[in-house]
Amino acid sequence: MTAQLIDGNALARTIRAEVAGRTQALTARGVQPHLSIILVGDDPASQVYTRHKVNDSTETGLSATLERYPADMSEADLLARIRTLNDDPKVHGILVQLPLPKHMDSQKVIETISPAKDVDGFHIASAGALMIGAKGFWPCTPYGCMKMLESIGYQLRGKHAVVIGRSNIVGKPMAMMLLAQSATVTICHSATADLGAITRQADVIVAAVGKRNVLTADMVKPGAVVIDVGMNRNDEGKLCGDVDFEGVRQVASWITPVPGGVGPMTRAMLLVNTIEAAERQSS
Repeated sequence: MTAQLIDGNALARTIRAEVAGRTQALTARGVQPHLSIILVGDDPASQVYTRHKVNDSTETGLSATLERYPADMSEADLLARIRTLNDDPKVHGILVQLPLPKHMDSQKVIETISPAKDVDGFHIASAGALMIGAKGFWPCTPYGCMKMLESIGYQLRGKHAVVIGRSNIVGKPMAMMLLAQSATVTICHSATADLGAITRQADVIVAAVGKRNVLTADMVKPGAVVIDVGMNRNDEGKLCGDVDFEGVRQVASWITPVPGGVGPMTRAMLLVNTIEAAERQSS
């Protein structure tokens, strides 16, 4: 068996086209959907990520601004700027790029963003809404993973899903989304004792640890679906995920590549959340 690829690039293109159509409809009503991105400091990866987010927005007709601030910006000044954006009716979505400088409390910053404009889906109100099935914003990475499963017509009801990674950004929201689809969910981490004994029981495995080869072929049940959220570099400096791709693809039925898998979908779902925020605020 050689696994079929879940092409995140292709699916993201389809989603961006849908967002462009919704954006055009709002613009025709006199509403210009707008995303405000804040970058504090000069982290190289964050600079790349924010540039992509601005470009993605522009390509779909969304208006996006990137505000850059020095690493020594005070937390009080950042919170004040967020509150100003909260009160600006022309701004529909707010994203503060993580990580923040060490002198800032990331959770405090996130909680300052209005839940109505929390398009990254990290606010506690968004997490609460996800838990009870109310309207909120799903975190972009797990949201993208769910869309990928949906794209292959995968029915989660009654299936066993294992999520490797317990972070609030991916692991826990991913688990809640899977549970909402009536899957049985086990959350693990890279230090879980005999991790393979657990993953070999799984119909779906989501690897989101940030550690190369945390999932190898002998840890996967034949025919399982594998979603690789990891972003690492191999010995040659090339991007790779958490999964031993070449080995696991010989066992799994479906697998996401790195790059070209979850990454493009994360960015696409940010656009979906932003247009959704604009639609809600203008209704």
